[in-house]
Amino acid sequence: MASRLTNFITAHSLLNDYQFGFRQHHSTSLALIDVIDNIYSHLDNKEYVLGIYLDPKKAFDTVDHSILLSKLNCYGIRGLSILAFLVI
Repeated sequence: MASRLTNFITAHSLLNDYQFGFRQHHSTSLALIDVIDNIYSHLDNKEYVLGIYLDPKKAFDTVDHSILLSKLNCYGIRGLSILAFLVI
């Protein structure tokens, strides 16, 4: 199921290019490299840089499941595929 869902999401380009976590060839190390590159680019242009970092450890606990299911439905993820989310 996970493989089919990943293939569907990839085939329809549903994720932002900057979604690094839980994606093949998009490690969190690459995310860090991207941030550092962006910081250096702005510093080279004599611009200010500010970073605010949060620890979203419990972020998934606050997801409104009815909104999540509605969004999945809008993206075409329905039927038996949706049942996998309901079981979790």
